[in-house]
Amino acid sequence: MKEYDVIVVGKGNAALCAALSARDEGARVVVLEAAPQYEAGGNSRFAGGAMRIAYNDVNDLRRLIDISDEEAENTDWDTNTVDEFFDDMFRVTAFRCDPDLTETLIKQSLECMVWLKSKGVRFTPFYGSTSQVVNGRRKFFGRNPVAVSGGGEGLVQVLDEAALKADIEVIYETRATSLLYDGARVSGVRTLQNGEVVEFRAKSVILACGGFEANPEMRTKYLGKGWELAKVRGTRFNMGEGLKMALDIGACPHGNWSGRHTTPWDRNAPEFGDVTLMNSWYRHSYPLSVMVNADGKRFVDEGADFYNYTYAVYGEEILNQPGQFAWQVFDAKSKKYARSEYQDKRATKVSADTLEELATKLEGVNPEQFLKTMREYNAAVVQGVPYNPAVKDGCRTEGLALPKSNWALPVDTAPFEAYNTTCGITFTFGGLRVDPQSSQVLDLTMKPIPGLYTAGEMLGGLYYFNYGSGTGLVSGSVFGRLAGTSAAKAAGAARH
Repeated sequence: MKEYDVIVVGKGNAALCAALSARDEGARVVVLEAAPQYEAGGNSRFAGGAMRIAYNDVNDLRRLIDISDEEAENTDWDTNTVDEFFDDMFRVTAFRCDPDLTETLIKQSLECMVWLKSKGVRFTPFYGSTSQVVNGRRKFFGRNPVAVSGGGEGLVQVLDEAALKADIEVIYETRATSLLYDGARVSGVRTLQNGEVVEFRAKSVILACGGFEANPEMRTKYLGKGWELAKVRGTRFNMGEGLKMALDIGACPHGNWSGRHTTPWDRNAPEFGDVTLMNSWYRHSYPLSVMVNADGKRFVDEGADFYNYTYAVYGEEILNQPGQFAWQVFDAKSKKYARSEYQDKRATKVSADTLEELATKLEGVNPEQFLKTMREYNAAVVQGVPYNPAVKDGCRTEGLALPKSNWALPVDTAPFEAYNTTCGITFTFGGLRVDPQSSQVLDLTMKPIPGLYTAGEMLGGLYYFNYGSGTGLVSGSVFGRLAGTSAAKAAGAARH
């Protein structure tokens, strides 16, 4: 049995932020990670790196990014004021997100990124995914111009180095199985390590070991029939064990337990994420495409909004289609605006010189209905509306039962390409209820559980139905930092 001030379970972004902030308070910290070192880092390693923060103008962004005067002047950086951030969070969650948690996330987002920068994290403009050059001027869209350098894997690498410098102990291949709890206070965790039970004791425990997205049994139980068939976009180690051990001692569940973050994902991607191939599988340029199912029919408004605000839902929509797949169809006009991963040689795609030829190559699709769908779609595109992929351009269809609201062009220029997609699940929305000022876990009577804190995907109440891109890593950082500071201060008080 080993004793510390603070135990952190998990080793992704939220866990490492918790460990570092606890260490900032002088606590003796240990990080327990179920994965071997080469697979450690949780879902954070698989994140694209978007960081949605509250900012008023380019000068706020300059606190994080080196932006030249020329870049500042010649780029439309968009804005994401506190009010705009609130509006987006409420809109995408159907006004269900916990307002107190949301306020903490939004108002601490920029300052937390400045803190991360002090730990060595570097940020960069998110040019590749949330901007377009239109008429010679670059414009950001979706209020999301900031990314962490190196993506999620780069973030974890820098935080690893910071933890090493801070003398934070990290123990790998150590799977937490239960909390040590006497009814009054959490005092540690019981683990399995090399086939043996090992107990670690501390004054405070922070659970930051992810949701249950890698567990097909729990997905089916909470998300419903068919969810065992989804591809897992991230780590294979997020099996929901942290949630189970907290609920076992009376922690209060919170949030959208039947909800999840999904994404359109290559149909032939591996069962679990592979960080060496991560960017190969995204299929986020569907707003510029026409998306059809096995029946040869469209099933969503591809251009309802920027992908930032719809991809977490449209992955689920694909899973709900016959055979759990769809094809994204482009012609030469639209394909030139597609993201770079569409050029990856691993992409499951077909090409043709005519739509008739393409129809014969769309595996599993009714070819006659597909051609009928495309003829009706092409005829319904409103002519004369300027096309602009950097704004909601109103380039739309009229007269269809299911419209396309933006970025609608006739699919009529060879070569034609189609990409086969399915649903990739990223993380689950259900989690634990916490005090929004400390990230301390509450019990079933809404009272704090002494010694227990949580952050990251285990925190419930932020996301319902949908998700705005870039908030996941920021939430992990903000609440991880809060949890670490609070846990360390509580441990110090308990010592005295």
